[in-house]
Amino acid sequence: MAYYTDLFTVETYKAFLSSDKTVAGFRESQRTMAKRIKPGDKMLAYLTRLSRWAGVLEVVEGPYEDSTPIFYSADDPFIIRFKVNARIALPLEHAFPIQDARVFDHLSFTRGRREQYWLGPLRRSLQHIPDEDGLLLEGLLNPQTVTPEVFPIDADELEEMEPQRVRRADGDVRVVVPKDVQPPDGGDTKAERESIRMQAELAKLGEAMGCRIWLPRNDRAAVLTHWRPHDSILIDSLPLNYDETTIKTIEQIDVIWLKGRAIQRAFEVEHSTAVYSGLLRMADLLALQPNMNIALHIVAPGERREKVLAEIRRPVFSLLEHQPLAKKCSFISYEDLTEIMALRHLSHIADSVLSEYEDRAD
Repeated sequence: MAYYTDLFTVETYKAFLSSDKTVAGFRESQRTMAKRIKPGDKMLAYLTRLSRWAGVLEVVEGPYEDSTPIFYSADDPFIIRFKVNARIALPLEHAFPIQDARVFDHLSFTRGRREQYWLGPLRRSLQHIPDEDGLLLEGLLNPQTVTPEVFPIDADELEEMEPQRVRRADGDVRVVVPKDVQPPDGGDTKAERESIRMQAELAKLGEAMGCRIWLPRNDRAAVLTHWRPHDSILIDSLPLNYDETTIKTIEQIDVIWLKGRAIQRAFEVEHSTAVYSGLLRMADLLALQPNMNIALHIVAPGERREKVLAEIRRPVFSLLEHQPLAKKCSFISYEDLTEIMALRHLSHIADSVLSEYEDRAD
């Protein structure tokens, strides 16, 4: 028996609680990870943004594939599934906050790290959790089913976490209106330097995977202090047949991977607190070329994951004419990018490996 993470939003967890609680679903990109899970293993339910441990799901059968909607009325993305026995499935107000000292000071990946990045195995579902951590969490959650301790939830905070549904001609879209965060006064030169290094890492990764690379002209000198491309890898002009406005928009994107004359992936490295600029550029691109079939990614520090995913679901991005930005654009953390760069034999790995590390808002 082993423990693994199962990450829920408030919305998907409420949907799980209102179901018969016998099915756990995951995205297709997690198919390979799902194959490690065996009957008898336990999934520890964790609520993102709310940052609480909510349940223990024992695996009965799986993985298997089924596209019958379980969380949404249509277009359910969680098609890799397991039959589970919900041994513990707590209401939101009884779920145990990870910042509670009884949890944070004892989990192997959080203790002693309050001022550092600590998300570790909570970056995505189906991450292995050490037995000592799993037993600790089960020991804390079990009493909550009998004599629960209540952990109040701020109503305004909860409302911001729950997407609202907006009807479109092509189906309902879930949107979020997050609270604005005022950026600190003055530039954050340390963050800017880190973002340049991440641009260089993305360029190196694209080159290793057989792509040519585009960088904005204003960023090139700084990025090239961290990356030395082989001849003809860094291109001087985009070989694209678009109108001038579209080309100018594309030229400003932080990193672009190309194969032949086609864009494979585009990346915005977002170091600002507000995380708006990269998303606006991606939305501009889709507004100009709604049929463009490329993968878009926002790359930012892991602690900004929930902020980025909430911003992607703003109405202005969710109600784009052709399709919501969330269908095209995903989040990749700095930490996950570093993990990808450490993989062996990068030149023999397809760029689709990114789907195993990305997070989506849809």
